[in-house]
Amino acid sequence: MTLETRHSFVGSFLSMIIVGEFIVYDYETFKKAVFTLTKIDLNAYKEKQMKRRIDTLIAKNGFAGYEPYVDAIKSDTALFDEFVNYLTINVSEFYRNPDQWDLLDKEFFPELIKKFGKNLKIWSAACSTGDEPYSLVMALSRHIPLNQIKIYATDIDKQVLAKAQVGLYHEKSLAGVPEDLKKKYFTKVGPSYQISDEIKSRVEFKQANLLKDSYPTNCDLIVCRNVLIYFTEEAKDEVFRKFSGSIKKGGLLFIGSTEQIMDYKTMGYGRRNSFFYEKVN
Repeated sequence: MTLETRHSFVGSFLSMIIVGEFIVYDYETFKKAVFTLTKIDLNAYKEKQMKRRIDTLIAKNGFAGYEPYVDAIKSDTALFDEFVNYLTINVSEFYRNPDQWDLLDKEFFPELIKKFGKNLKIWSAACSTGDEPYSLVMALSRHIPLNQIKIYATDIDKQVLAKAQVGLYHEKSLAGVPEDLKKKYFTKVGPSYQISDEIKSRVEFKQANLLKDSYPTNCDLIVCRNVLIYFTEEAKDEVFRKFSGSIKKGGLLFIGSTEQIMDYKTMGYGRRNSFFYEKVN
């Protein structure tokens, strides 16, 4: 390589660092800054997917790189809230995968009620905008009087929790709701639907981080669906093990259609089907 060629190569490399795609060690620094600001550990997420999402958001907002973007979210509340909301990948809908909810309704709810009585302790983990815990209340209302139902629901994102507590949804989110429950518990408001206060009152929402905060204990059912697919394998295993420690013997874990627990036996689970795991020891 001639001196002229070498200078050209070095110049191109330096230009890439300054104006091109964000490079790995810049992202490492960014992850540390994000953890300091939000307590969200990006090391627990699949890096390629998450980095692509973040780079897209930064470019959309017109920032030249990680450092100026971090400086901006430190002082701009709206920008900070947008970042956390975008980061936590909120995709939700009522009765997602209806066949699995039908199984919960016809087989597993009656089984849990027979084992543990009507005062079931149910946790909707990573509940997003409330579609899932409200679906649980409606599904349980076929078996238990509403005033005996209480769902504990958590999410890391305070923005989606605020939306959940408002309880206003687009029509497409309700596609899986059984028609009788839709008529009974929703009111049309313009192009949207408002869920009834009697359903809302049965859910207790709280901000919590699955990778950092303590878990509730003695749960009869934990529902955590289509969230852990974004986590690393190590983080998934940690969460599944902690869920196992939170479920009563004979209780159930209900996971998403794109997820599976590879080492479920050593974690104390028995597999009931592809999406339901029973705590066996």
